[in-house]
Amino acid sequence: MKVLVTGGAGYIGSHTVLALLQQDHQVVVFDNLCNASEVPLARIEEITGKHIESVRGDIRDEAALDAVFEAHQFDAVIHFAALKAVGESTQKPLAYYQTNVHGSVCLLEAMQRHQVTDFIFSSSATVYGELAIVPYLESMPLGSPSSPYGATKVMVERIMADYAAANPEFRGVSLRYFNPIGAHESGNLGEDPKGIPNNLLPYLAQVAVGRRAHLSVFGGDYPTQDGTCLRDYLHVMDLAEGHTAALNWLADHPLQRGIEAFNLGTGQGVSVLDIIAAFEQASGVPVPYEIAPRRAGDLAAFWANADKASTVLGWQAKRNLTQMMQDTWRWQSQNPSGYSEE
Repeated sequence: MKVLVTGGAGYIGSHTVLALLQQDHQVVVFDNLCNASEVPLARIEEITGKHIESVRGDIRDEAALDAVFEAHQFDAVIHFAALKAVGESTQKPLAYYQTNVHGSVCLLEAMQRHQVTDFIFSSSATVYGELAIVPYLESMPLGSPSSPYGATKVMVERIMADYAAANPEFRGVSLRYFNPIGAHESGNLGEDPKGIPNNLLPYLAQVAVGRRAHLSVFGGDYPTQDGTCLRDYLHVMDLAEGHTAALNWLADHPLQRGIEAFNLGTGQGVSVLDIIAAFEQASGVPVPYEIAPRRAGDLAAFWANADKASTVLGWQAKRNLTQMMQDTWRWQSQNPSGYSEE
């Protein structure tokens, strides 16, 4: 199949592009590079020996979207392009609504104009909201997230459902991620956020290679076994393979209509201090840290029930926490300055 991947130069997007190429799909990447670079795409070409067409553009730009849809006959769109930092979203809510919600509407409108009906959306476990009981199940109603970032994901899922009700040909899959970490096993592809990382693992890894002095653990007084937040950490290549599984499921079920949501996670919660310990063991490098005040928008604990993805998509997380840490360290130690070295 030929697939348009928005945000395909980013962390999750680039690993998914790699997984798509390994399954012989054709890929066109559409990315404004606001939090990414073209280097990972060149590295993917080296790993796979296959060409990636890359278009620099913004999903809010109707003319740029029309140009790429007119140049290609796409079978599906996988939509990653979004702002994604929970804490930042509480400080810049308008930017998050503008990019994540308005941008998604612009993309769906372009798909409608060019009669592309299959859509896979990069959603989040935050859509379950603050009051949901763990483990999260797809049958739970959409909640009231604790951050504007989470609210944008809820809004896009609702927009997808409304669009599907109005357009019976539209086929949408919402993949609700938990906490992707790790890197490709080659060490040539990984997470390299611009500026100060907002997520635990890239910050921790940058401390380990000496780019940052110490790690701040946001909150040590949560009602968990060690006082730090519990999250369902998932290897990014398992997550990437979840997207290929969803794409293949749509292709194998031509009569499927409407919207389906799937949790992608391991089903186990791991604390921040457990992550630090596992990383130190995998890398052999001590990571200095200090307990800092809680961060706005963070919940104490959540993890997935991923049985539906297993039953329907035939997908399960295969890589364990040790491999997540080893692959993170291989990537960061081989690329201490990330992609900026090239």
